[in-house]
Amino acid sequence: MANRLNCRVVLPGESISNFISGLVSDNFKTVLGPGLQRHSDEIVVTKCGILKYKKPNLVWVESHEKRYVPVRGEYVIGIITTKGSEVVRADIGAGDSAVLSLLSFEGATKRNKPNLQVGDLVYARVLVASKDMEPELVCVNSHGKSGELGVLPSSGFLFTVPLNLVRKILCPSCPLLKTLGERIPYEITAGANGRVWINANTIQNTLLVYNAISFAEHMTPEEVNIMCSEILHGNQEATLVTMLK
Repeated sequence: MANRLNCRVVLPGESISNFISGLVSDNFKTVLGPGLQRHSDEIVVTKCGILKYKKPNLVWVESHEKRYVPVRGEYVIGIITTKGSEVVRADIGAGDSAVLSLLSFEGATKRNKPNLQVGDLVYARVLVASKDMEPELVCVNSHGKSGELGVLPSSGFLFTVPLNLVRKILCPSCPLLKTLGERIPYEITAGANGRVWINANTIQNTLLVYNAISFAEHMTPEEVNIMCSEILHGNQEATLVTMLK
């Protein structure tokens, strides 16, 4: 069933209630991700793409797009565009800028707030996502801890990729990021809004990570594995030839 699902192309207006009824156990309520909406008792597709399923109860449509639609609970990279005394606004690649309270950082108080500047990068979680409201971000998890959230160092390199590529490289079955880490010392932060921040020890390694991620978009899993094998064995010339095919 999983293989059938990952190859199923869906179109806007199509009802998939009967198709996914056998996937999600009666003990769970189906959670709808991007590209799906619930109308009465029907689950209806809102954009064309490939239907995806993650156990135990998450279903969404994966499609090639660059405009991000905020979804509650997703992690994004924002660029501070406006600074206020209590809140800042961040560009997250959506239709509207997002609001980020300066008190939504771990340990922040009215007397001790982070000193964010216009142009700073923040890795944040979407707290509020509604078509009738501005998106709202926080830089703490459900336990009030920052974890990996917060301001990103200015020494890194930020670039934008299609949303489906972010989901592809973050998938546990994709070996790309792990293999790169075994060959190259680097840091990476990837947001669901298609922004990727990387920080490597040299410009050459930064470009290699950037190129590897960018070229992985149109590669099959087998081609990604070949590219990872070349990177792991340090064959830079073969790696570039693989990427340019």
